[in-house]
Amino acid sequence: MKNTGDTWNSGYPYEYFMGRWSKLMAPVFLQWLKAAGGLSWLDVGCGTGALSEAIYSHCKPAGLSGIDPSAEFLESARERLPEGGDFVPGNASNIPKPDKTFDMVVSGLALNFFPDLSGAFSEMKRVLKPNGVVAAYVWDYAGRMDFLRLFWDAAGEVDPEASRLDEGIRFPICNIDNLENAFQEAGLADIKTSYLDITTTFRNFEDYWNPFLGGQGPAPGYLAALREDLQEKLKMTIHRKLPLESDGSIKLLARAIAVQGVCK
Repeated sequence: MKNTGDTWNSGYPYEYFMGRWSKLMAPVFLQWLKAAGGLSWLDVGCGTGALSEAIYSHCKPAGLSGIDPSAEFLESARERLPEGGDFVPGNASNIPKPDKTFDMVVSGLALNFFPDLSGAFSEMKRVLKPNGVVAAYVWDYAGRMDFLRLFWDAAGEVDPEASRLDEGIRFPICNIDNLENAFQEAGLADIKTSYLDITTTFRNFEDYWNPFLGGQGPAPGYLAALREDLQEKLKMTIHRKLPLESDGSIKLLARAIAVQGVCK
């Protein structure tokens, strides 16, 4: 099986696979953050704009910008907020914004994909005003991101190679203690952390399984590269493990880990 890497660049498959849950989690994160209105915001790794849309809807921002390396994701974000944000190409280690521009620099479900986390923290601090806030949240891949955890646990049963793409193993930053330590090492102060939970409800097994066929992200990328017989074996293994409600629906917990710190 070839190494597929992480593919995040196509708007519709991403929305079907992860975006619908990102949209549910974003306002939960903002409720925890408790930011005042009238602030300037930067969404780093904004993707298709779920967090930016929630900021615009709930936080009364004085200004809102987003950066992402994917042109297609940025186009989706612009469609989501045609008048509410400034979305430009960029990455966390090279933010195309002037020094001391923002009150809030946030990142939703992307921190673990930044290849140079130290450089990202330096850039995020650079564009913050004095006493600005850096805040982020990531999925709890190793713990209670249940629909992915079920996938990878089943994949490990049918294929010994699966662990190399399992986000719970690959992304040690997605841990509450490791996140807090990373913020401390970045020189941020007044650090706070929390777990944030939502329920992911799938209408039936097909609504759970079909999003994995879109090729966006580690799990769909892994599945696409798997032999057809192993794909079918994995599908059946997961089907047996999923907790079905009486109407055939599936309700699973999705947990994120949130962290914030002040740039003094």
